[in-house]
Amino acid sequence: MRLTLHTDYALRTLIYMGLHANRRVSTHEIADAYDISENHLVKVIHRLSRLGLIDARRGRGGGLVLAHAPEDIRIGDVVRKTEDDMRLVSCESAHTEGTSCILSDMCKLRGALAQALDAFMKILDATTLADLLPGPLASGDTVQRA
Repeated sequence: MRLTLHTDYALRTLIYMGLHANRRVSTHEIADAYDISENHLVKVIHRLSRLGLIDARRGRGGGLVLAHAPEDIRIGDVVRKTEDDMRLVSCESAHTEGTSCILSDMCKLRGALAQALDAFMKILDATTLADLLPGPLASGDTVQRA
């Protein structure tokens, strides 16, 4: 399974904010740290804010901060809320939309892939943002670019 850039950026944003939990950070700062598009990151931050994962404030004294403690943010929840399509193969959509595959009566692929996705998500559900943080940065340290 390959996560979308939207989910990738969402996870990077949360990790960056977790590393700098003692202060508000800016969109520009995160984009610069990871060398990613600030325009795309704005969309990600908007979604994270709507999902209640971050608190985003504009203007003087504004910025971004986690809305929950890192140990309360489950990575599986973030992935489910930021991925629009968790299907691993296109035949899954054909099955749910009422069209059929000529192999559907004997195909075991969907079942195997469903088990694989369940195992993948089980690991992410057991992982919190706190588990992904190496520890607080010392004053003056910077995040390594991905």
